[in-house]
Order: sequence, then structure tokens, then C-alpha cells
Amino acid sequence: QVQLVESGGGSVQPGGSLRLSCAASGHIFSIYTMGWYRQAPGKQRELVAAVTTGIKDGSSTTNYADSVKGRFTISRDNAKNTVYLQMNSLKPEDTAVYYCKADVVSTPWGTYDYWGQGTQVTVSS
Repeated sequence: QVQLVESGGGSVQPGGSLRLSCAASGHIFSIYTMGWYRQAPGKQRELVAAVTTGIKDGSSTTNYADSVKGRFTISRDNAKNTVYLQMNSLKPEDTAVYYCKADVVSTPWGTYDYWGQGTQVTVSS
């Protein structure tokens, strides 16, 4: 079993910053992709940002939703199985519950999707 524990949400004024963290623990052999999704009231869950680490060479690739490019930065500490989301220049439309997701290689051998419990981000004046 694998657990994802998120932290760092909260309330901030427009233009402010927040940093989200998500730590994975449990029976983990490796993690392909770690990412952040968000869901606003009445809307579908959407990808915010994701980072994938290559198993063979350890290189990382990132992708972002167009709406957050230039404002949000995703990073990853593979030794700690932790992913971060630095959110700058926050806007009211960034208000949502943010969920961490990890694609974990574990046993019985396979890749499994795990989700965190969600953390609320509110941007309001």
C-alpha cells in the first residue's frame, strides 16, 4: 500500500504565493510520474502540472496546463519521493482543491495510480 500526504494549502490574496508538497510512502519500487491536479466547484478535475522521471537515465520532463505556465513550477525530490508545486502570482481562478497523484511501480509487479486526499487553495481579496 502507498500513501500520499499533501501539505501547504491555504488562503492567499491575489498575486500571492503558496507552495504545495506531497510525500509518497509505503511499498514503492519507483515512481514514474508525480503530478498535481485541481478541481474547482462545479468543474472537472484537471491536470495542473506533472513531472516524469526516466527510469533508465533519471532525466525529468515536465508539463503544465496553459493557464499556469510561467506562474507555477513543479519539482521533485526522488530520494524523498516528494513532489512540490510552487505557485506564484496566484489568481482567484486558481481557487480549487489540489490533488497529488503518483504512478507507482510496486508489487505485485505493475504500475498503480495513487491519489492524495486533497488540499484547499483559496485565492481571494
